[in-house]
Amino acid sequence: MLICAPRSSSFLIAAQFRSRTSLRNLVSAMAGNGEAKSSLSVNAVDSSKSQVDLDAAISAANNSKYGFQRYEMKKKKSLADSVKPYDRHLFLCYKDVETWPSHVETLDELPRVLADALKSRDDIQGKVRLTVCEGRDGTESSNGDILLFPDMIRYRALTHLDVDNFVEDVLVKGLTWDSRAPEALTGSHIFVCSHASRDKRCGVCGPVLVDVLNKEIELRGLKDQVFVRPCSHTGGHKYAGNLIIFSPNSEGKAAGHWYGYVTPDDVPLLLEEHIGKGKIIERLWRGQMSSPKEEGNKDGAGCCQGANGSSCCMDEKVEVKSETAGNQQSQSTLGKLAAWTGIWGEK
Repeated sequence: MLICAPRSSSFLIAAQFRSRTSLRNLVSAMAGNGEAKSSLSVNAVDSSKSQVDLDAAISAANNSKYGFQRYEMKKKKSLADSVKPYDRHLFLCYKDVETWPSHVETLDELPRVLADALKSRDDIQGKVRLTVCEGRDGTESSNGDILLFPDMIRYRALTHLDVDNFVEDVLVKGLTWDSRAPEALTGSHIFVCSHASRDKRCGVCGPVLVDVLNKEIELRGLKDQVFVRPCSHTGGHKYAGNLIIFSPNSEGKAAGHWYGYVTPDDVPLLLEEHIGKGKIIERLWRGQMSSPKEEGNKDGAGCCQGANGSSCCMDEKVEVKSETAGNQQSQSTLGKLAAWTGIWGEK
């Protein structure tokens, strides 16, 4: 069956419905007229092929509008400084991405109470950013767990009743939380914006990147060194795929580096160059957590420092996809990047 190129998502959906209805009617009519079973089988095959063709067309249209083939991803302008510097990043592990409403930090109780506490206090040390990431009971990070960067620590099982005490102890006084003992985080941590209910671009690109990252990490034997989590809105939907990488330096601190317009083809490069060697991928780099004026942040942090003491920098077998001449990668450090001026507002 010949299928014309779709003009819009609505057109595709309508065509899909008509195709299914017509095929059902055709099969029913043939069955009623006593057609042979072999004829029905042929039509069943044709129906299946038609559905595959339509699904492929819809997928291609979505990829062009929301995915990695979007027009803005083909632009060559720098993304640097599209993230405003901040001092601390707090990730609340909470449920899974499929259940998050568009504004999870204002609609669900625990994220809402925590967000309100952060907004209401004017005595918190530095600028703190709150993001929700997946947290499922029975996994490494359960509901209510707090991941704090650049501190590289985890606090377990925060509830809405604990929020004021947590904020007072940890974010205002700069102490450990009186109610829970902190756990040190090891390795590198990647957070990928996958918040589909907030923006469809992140919903299309994010899950794909999470899947590709996990497969590459497993392939390279880095499962105990590099950890990937879907997260909520981080700012800058138009830059999807968006992700943040926290890799500890020699002092155990991790300044989060933001990347935008990331595609599956960029995943090996990020693992090898940024996490493995501490080098910034300039064409994708949006900015970092720490202020560019801070001393000591001259690169993309150190090696991935796995939980067993090994490092992906030692892996001689890691292969990197070379970039085309048109996207030649400079090997300059963050010191050069930080010298760029002009802060772009987050969209």
